[in-house]
Amino acid sequence: MSDFEIAYGETELHEGGYVHDPLDRGGETYSGISRKYHPQWEGWQTIDRIKRNHPNDFTRHVNNSHGLIALAKDFYRTQFWQPILGNEIRDQSIANKVFDTAVDQGTATSIQYLQASLNLLNRNQLDYPDIAVDRKMGPRTLAALNDFLKLEKGQPDYLLKLLNLMQANRYVELMERDPTQQKFARGWLNRVNLR
Repeated sequence: MSDFEIAYGETELHEGGYVHDPLDRGGETYSGISRKYHPQWEGWQTIDRIKRNHPNDFTRHVNNSHGLIALAKDFYRTQFWQPILGNEIRDQSIANKVFDTAVDQGTATSIQYLQASLNLLNRNQLDYPDIAVDRKMGPRTLAALNDFLKLEKGQPDYLLKLLNLMQANRYVELMERDPTQQKFARGWLNRVNLR
């Protein structure tokens, strides 16, 4: 079974602290948590209080707040790790990738990539049956993943390559649709490992 701490440690390297870039579609973010998409996150109250109390050295205070770090970690566990059933994924590298993509592109999109990739790798259903690409993690998706790993003798390389390709393709589509997003290309591509 996979470990949240390991997956979170890898994803955290990509997220950074507080950022408010006018070109970022997510707007104001802390550790990758967008105020626009996650306004209910309780850390925003702490950030607003730090803004009021430390207007001259806000960035230093907000990026050194241990309380915010703990809130962000808990948010990642409940909003991304638990919905992908991370603890039930038997391969840590697959759990890391599905989790990181969920954080960056959304849980449903990450699960869609996993389901589509598993279907592409089942040799036209000779190895295991196709699963519905319903963007929901459940027992059939986990069973197909376990069947794949069993057949590949625990070597997830082909699945990881497809997951990375789908993630990278999404970044290319975003940049082609909106050239202002090219600014984020290097950060996005740091999440992609095509080994």
